[in-house]
Amino acid sequence: MSKSMILKKSTYHMNDSFVSLKLSRFLSNHLPTDQPIILLCIGTDRSTGDSLGPLVGTFLKESLIKNIHVFGTLDEPVHAKNLPETIQKVEDTFENPYIIAVDAALGSIRKVKTMDIGLGSLQPGAAMKKKISSIGDLYIKGYVNVGGFLEYTVLQCTRLSDVMSMAQIITKAIQYADSRLSVNCAD
Repeated sequence: MSKSMILKKSTYHMNDSFVSLKLSRFLSNHLPTDQPIILLCIGTDRSTGDSLGPLVGTFLKESLIKNIHVFGTLDEPVHAKNLPETIQKVEDTFENPYIIAVDAALGSIRKVKTMDIGLGSLQPGAAMKKKISSIGDLYIKGYVNVGGFLEYTVLQCTRLSDVMSMAQIITKAIQYADSRLSVNCAD
């Protein structure tokens, strides 16, 4: 596929049988081989709906991926209060990092149980009307519930089963992309 044909953004439903492979393909088409890759898993373990990022981070830390550095787990979440210091730590530790930002989102009823993946940054805390700087070179946004009214309550009442399933899908996609990076780096 030529560079001009590569998609800048895609949306996938979590019930798609090949969703992990599709997410992985998008990642593999856009991840650099000459920069450190940082996965910033944003969210908190104190809210079911907002635990998507920390779950992905925890699953990946347990899987021992080789080429992607993970920030944000259930034990050490990256959230609104510590995001600036986490970004500073990344910039102090890695030269010219390529950042993948993963976060939960609220959306329309049609968006629930879908994941957007795209080039560019995402706005953490947007569902809660928080003013936080955009972050990322590439983003994965998982729509965990419906937004527009009582967002805090909606996030608290989100089904853990859906969030866990989405986290496992994203984890698998990143594991596939990490293994492809190993192959590309060996060439």
